[in-house]
Parts: sequence; structure tokens; C-alpha cells
Amino acid sequence: MAFSKEDTQFKVIEIIAGKLNMPKENIDIDSTFQELGADSLDIVEMIMGFEESFGIEIKDEDAEKIKIVKDVIDHIHQARTK
Repeated sequence: MAFSKEDTQFKVIEIIAGKLNMPKENIDIDSTFQELGADSLDIVEMIMGFEESFGIEIKDEDAEKIKIVKDVIDHIHQARTK
């Protein structure tokens, strides 16, 4: 089964919106998690949600490099299409 980047983006934004209790339309792929109002606990919980939803593991060193929404979309898409 092929995974499209658009599907990954849609699901990532859905997870972020749910965790931060905000409309999906307010989330831009160039937004930082801080701009979206996420604290460090929110980010850890979102990463756990991404791992569970996509069936992947995001290593701590990779998680530290994730600064904007696009970073997580790219990382997940790359992991899913290996």
C-alpha cells in the first residue's frame, strides 16, 4: 500500500488539532509547536500519538530535531515509505 504525503499531512494535523483542542484550519505546516501553544508535555504526547497512529518509532534524537509541523510530516512520511 502506498502512503501519500497528503495522507500523512492530514493525519498529523488531525492529531495535533485533537491534542491542542484547536481547529485543523489553524495549523499550518510551517508553524512551530510553540506557536501552536504546545508545551513540552504536549509535544511528547503528540509524538506518542504519531507513533501509535502510524505504527512507527520516533527516536529521541529525531524528536529533538522536530521544530515545525512539516518536520514531523517529512519524518513520518520517510519512515513509512522506506
